[in-house]
This record gives sequence, C-alpha cells and structure tokens, in this order.
Amino acid sequence: MSHPQARVFSPASSAHRAAIGAASILLLTVVLGVVMFAVMRTPLKDDIAWLLYVARRWMAGRALYVDVVEVNPPLIVWISAIPIEIGNWLTIDPQQIAMPFFIAAVMGCAWWSAALLRARGSLFADRLPVFAAIGSVLLVVPAADLGQREHLLVAAMLPYLVLFAGSLDGRVPRLSSGIVAGVLAGLGCALKPRYAGVFVVLEGVALIWGLRPWRAMPIAAAATMAAYGLVVAVTCPAYLARAVPLALALYGGTDVTFLQLLQDSAFLILGECVAIGLWWRARLDLPERNLLLALVVFAATSTVICFVDGKDWFYHRLPATIVTVLVLLCWAISTWLHRHSDHRSFRLPMAIAGVVVMVFGVAAFQRLQPQVALAVEPEFTTVEKLEKIVRDQHARTYIAFSEWIALGFPVVNNTGVAWASRFDSMWALKGELWRARFDPSTSKEFPIRRWVAHDFIAGCPDIAVVDTREGTNYIAVLSASDPSFARVWSRYNEIAAFDGLTVYRRGKAGCIDPWVATQAARATPTIR
Repeated sequence: MSHPQARVFSPASSAHRAAIGAASILLLTVVLGVVMFAVMRTPLKDDIAWLLYVARRWMAGRALYVDVVEVNPPLIVWISAIPIEIGNWLTIDPQQIAMPFFIAAVMGCAWWSAALLRARGSLFADRLPVFAAIGSVLLVVPAADLGQREHLLVAAMLPYLVLFAGSLDGRVPRLSSGIVAGVLAGLGCALKPRYAGVFVVLEGVALIWGLRPWRAMPIAAAATMAAYGLVVAVTCPAYLARAVPLALALYGGTDVTFLQLLQDSAFLILGECVAIGLWWRARLDLPERNLLLALVVFAATSTVICFVDGKDWFYHRLPATIVTVLVLLCWAISTWLHRHSDHRSFRLPMAIAGVVVMVFGVAAFQRLQPQVALAVEPEFTTVEKLEKIVRDQHARTYIAFSEWIALGFPVVNNTGVAWASRFDSMWALKGELWRARFDPSTSKEFPIRRWVAHDFIAGCPDIAVVDTREGTNYIAVLSASDPSFARVWSRYNEIAAFDGLTVYRRGKAGCIDPWVATQAARATPTIR
C-alpha cells in the first residue's frame, strides 16, 4: 500500500526526467571511461590472464585438467575462449578484447535488468537512470577484480532476481523472459556451483509466499545447471577425476580462520544488517519491499557461501557487496519518492543508509585508485618490470616461485615466454605442505613437490623469480625433497631484486635429462 503523500513522477515532469536521464548517462560514461582507462592501461588481472592462457592451450588441443592444472569448472575456460576467437578474427591481441568483452556482458545484464524493472512502476519507469545506477555499481565496486567469476555471476543473476521479486508481487513473468533469465542465472551459477544454494533459499522464500516450485524460471535454471553438469561429466571427465579431488585435498591451504574472515567481512555484514533492518521497516508499505527481500536474501546467502569458501579474497565478497549496495540505493530512492524527506521517523534511517553507501563507495574508489595511478605510469608495475627483464634477457622459458599468480600471468601472455610449470602458481605446493602436517599420505596421492621439481627440470627455465615476501621458502623445500632440483638450482645466479622479488638467470650450463632426474628423485626418499 503506497503512502498517501507519495511523491511520484508525472507526465508534467518530463523535462526533469530527461535531465535526470542525461545526467545519469553522463555519470555512467565517466565511470565507464575511468574503469576502461584503468583496466586497459594496466596489466591484465592475473586470474583472467591465466584463464586466457588455459583456454588458448585447450584450443590448441591440450586436455583440460590433464596437460594443464586448473581447479575451476570448465565453463569459465570456455567463456575465456570467446575473446580469443574474437581476437583471432579481428587480428587483435585477445588481451585487448577480454576486458571490453566482460564489461559488455555485465552492462548487457544491467540494461536488461533495468528493462525488466520498468514493469514495477514509477520508481523504475525511466530506464536510463536505473541502468546507469546498476551499471555504475557493477563497474565501480569490483575495481581491480572486474571480470572475475563472482562479478560475472552476480550480473547474470540480476534479471532472475528482478523477475523473482515480481513473482512474489503476484506478477507472472512472460514465458520467454522467465526462461532466458533462468538459463542466464543457471549459467552464472555454473561459474561457481556453490551458488546453487542461492536458488534453494530463494525457492524456500517462494514456498512461504505460496508459489509453486514448478514455475518456468526456476525450472529453466535447474535444467541449465543439470545440463551443464552432464556436459562436464561427458566432455571433461578429468575435472571430476582430477581437479575436484586436488582442490578438496589442497585448496584449504589458502584458507583463513573464521575470525580473520569475520574481521575482513565486518563492514559487509554491517551493511547487510542495515539493509535487512531497512527492508523490515518497509515490509508493510513500500511497493519495492519484495524486490528488496529478493536482493537481501541473495546478499545474505552469498555471504554464507563466502564463509564456506574460507578465503579472505575480496572478489569472493563481490556478489554480496554489489547487491547490498543496490538494496540500500533502492530503499533510499524508493523511500524518498514515497515519503516526505522532512518526516522525523525517516531522517535517521536515510542518514544511516547514506553513510553506509558512502563508505562502500569510498572503499571501492580506494581499491580503484591504485589501478588508475598505475595506468598513468604503467612502467612502474611489478609485472612490467618482470616483462622487461624477460625481454632484455631474451628468455624463452620462465617460472615464478610464488603463490601470487600475477608473477606468471600476464607476464607469460605478454612476452610469449614458455611457462615451466603445469600450475599457475605455487598454491598447490603450499597446499601439499599444509595438508602433510596432519595427513602425510596426501603427498603420495598428490606429490606436488615432485611434480613441480620435474616441471622445473624439464622446462629448464631461463628466468626464475622467487617471491621473498612469503613465509614459505619454496626453493629450500624443493631442494630438500629432490636432489636433482637442488643440483639444477645451483646453476642459477641472481640478476635483480625489487618489490620483494629476487630474479635469477640460469647459467650457461645446459639442461639435464628430466627422465634421469625423475629416476633419481624417485630413488631418493621424500622429506616431509
């Protein structure tokens, strides 16, 4: 039931609406320009660069999860192949295509969400301001993590959430829109299958509202996820046989404690609590209450999934953060339109919502600012420095002993040097060392030290980078575990040190036979 003194836009205010639309698009254009400048002038995000590398090797005939180790489900690799194909067709470096491609996909979801929201009435009657608001949030909040799986996932699920909220209002979505939104949301969830939990919780809400589960939209989403699972089982059996057991056994080595994760997520949880409180306050009279409910449920469930993941990486919190900001913006604008701003009971909640949104915005710009600064002077980035060394040394092969993927990718992508490892970084080695402390048998099933040492000897890298900022001394661990590695490593000499890294160059002594080295390693007891 709307407030009797509600403010709504009338046809007489068309000039004001046009002005708001123009200002909104100007804002979005500025945001898009800054973000594009930052992402195109700085090194490609490490995870995205690695996935492009994996996709290229897969397209060249290498077997996923066999010839190259990756623990993410294959959909993101298949998606990463699209900018490669576009780049090949246009004869442009795929790295120049990847970020515009992902931004275009996210903006497409924002535009369709804005179009679907028009059915909800006056607040969303003007598509341009709504599109600008959603698009700006989707561009600014991720900052340097734009294009991550979680970013694509939340954009893909927004149309589903809009139509789901309409269903709670009693609106039956068009069959075609419901099916497309369901398929899109299912594909988004397939990027990170744990987000199937979001559908379960949403359908629980739907049951409470008296909706039957065999609606077209959830059926389309469930069918898409089931079909994807079948395709993976048939075309990528190595994912289930190799990648999943490897991830279950070793990926916990990058986990943080619950208290650390709680501390890192404290403001997000506070923002969600504010959003839930505002929804509860508006649940009886605000027309957008069910839209707010759908968004709040998604944000809260996403946060639970983030805690289940156990990682303190910001992009794991992206879905919850983006949707929480959208909830606060939606509530504030809707409340302002339907109540007098001088109403005393309105002032404090509006002030709280404004402060929370402002803090989220400041945090987003703080994450984006270093990337913009580096875009002005890209030669000062660690990646650029490494690429210069690789080129100056005429290196043909390269490896980095670090958990930080960026030391390998996009360095490999940009220089064309061969990567001397089946892993993207030393995360698996760190995971083996972590797991061996309480389950020594893991090293028999996943002998990561032996694999890394063998790859190093076989790859015979011209340049090796050691990250001295990490607590694990990978060189000492591998040398103690494999005498052949220690013998080969003795041929490397330090040539540079910067940004907490030490760069080594292989001496003139040639490489050794990896088969002989492997036999020697197997004959030597493994030190744990």
